[in-house]
Amino acid sequence: MTIAISTLARNLKDEGKDILSFSAGEPDFDTPELIKEAAIDAIRQGFTKYTAVAGIPELLEAIRGKLSRENGLEYSRDQIIVSNGAKQSLFNLTQALLDEGDEVIIPAPYWVTYPELVKYAGAKPVIIETDDRSGFKITPAQLEAAITERTKLLILTSPSNPTGSVYNREELKALAEVLKGTEVRVVSDEMYEKLVFDGTEFVATASISDDMFARTITVNGLSKSVAMTGWRFGYLATPDVDLVKKMISLQSQSTSNICSITQKAAIPALEGKVDDVIETMRQAFESRMHEAVTLFNEIDGLSVLQPKGAFYLFVNIKDVSDDSMCFSQELLKEYGVAVVPGIGFGSEGYFRFSYASDIVTIREGIRRIEKFVGKLRG
Repeated sequence: MTIAISTLARNLKDEGKDILSFSAGEPDFDTPELIKEAAIDAIRQGFTKYTAVAGIPELLEAIRGKLSRENGLEYSRDQIIVSNGAKQSLFNLTQALLDEGDEVIIPAPYWVTYPELVKYAGAKPVIIETDDRSGFKITPAQLEAAITERTKLLILTSPSNPTGSVYNREELKALAEVLKGTEVRVVSDEMYEKLVFDGTEFVATASISDDMFARTITVNGLSKSVAMTGWRFGYLATPDVDLVKKMISLQSQSTSNICSITQKAAIPALEGKVDDVIETMRQAFESRMHEAVTLFNEIDGLSVLQPKGAFYLFVNIKDVSDDSMCFSQELLKEYGVAVVPGIGFGSEGYFRFSYASDIVTIREGIRRIEKFVGKLRG
C-alpha cells in the first residue's frame, strides 16, 4: 500500500505536477562532514577488501563503547553483529530465531516491515491494537493477554515509527514484570533514540533489569540520527552468543560483511564525535514538530498527538474518512501532497506525515491538506 502511494507520487511528478512529499522515512540533512572524511580516508588507504562478517574489531569496539557509555549496557564483541541496515539485522534475527508456528507480538501501529519478516520466517504476527488514548503504547494487561505458549518474541520500538511515541522507564518496568518467568524474548528497535524532544528521556529496554538485559535483543543503527540512510549501517547486540553465531552464519551465506568503507565511516559517529551535529538536527526536528502539530490541530476534523521522538506525525482522520488509503490517494491526486496511509502501519483512520522537510514546505503541505479536508467536510 505504501509503495502504491510512492508510485503514484512519482508518476504525477513525472507528468509535471507540483508534488510535495511527506512520505520519506529519512532525514533531509546531509551526512556530517567528519563521517564523509573518515570514508574518504578509508578509500585512500585502500581499505576496500573483504572484512570479518560481523564487522571489523575497531568498529565492534566502538559499538561496545557506545552501548556502555550512552545506555549502560555491557557487551563483548562476540555479542554484536553489524549488518546492512537495521532491516537486515531484523531479517537475520527472525530467520535465526523463529520457527513455523511461533508467535510474535507486535504493537500497532507498527513499522511495515515487522509483520512481513515474521511471516517470511513462517511465524505468526499477533497484533496488539493501540490508539491516541493510550499514546500509541501497549499496556501490561494487553501484553499479558497476548502471550501464549507459542509466543517467542515481542517487538518494541521506541521512539516509534510511525507515531513518535516513547516508552518511559516506568512503562518499560511494568512490561518487564509481565515478561518475568516467561521465555519471551524482546526485540528493542532503538533507531530513533537520539531524536527525542522536550526533555524526554530515552531509556534502553535492556537497561531496565538483569532479566530484561538477558532477554532483550537491541537493534540500532545510524540511518536516522546521523543521516546515513544510504550508507546501510545497522547493528544488533544480545548476550546470547549462540544466536549471534547463527546470524553470522546466515549473513555469511547472503551478503557477507557490510561495505568496508561504511564500517570505517561509522566509527566516529559511534564514538560521539558528531554529537554536536546530531543535536543541531534534533533541534530542527523539534521546532518543525511543534509548528506542524499546532497547524494540524487547528484543522477541523483532524487531530494529532504531540510526539516525543522520531520525525513523524500520526494524524487522526477518523472524523473525515474511514479509508486512509482512499484519503491519501485523493489528497495526492487533487492537491499534490503525498502522505502514507495508516492502514499500511496496521492502524486505519490515520496517516503518517514526515516532517523531514524544510518548514516552508511543511507549512504549504499542511495548508493544502486543510483545503482538502475542508472539501471533504463540505
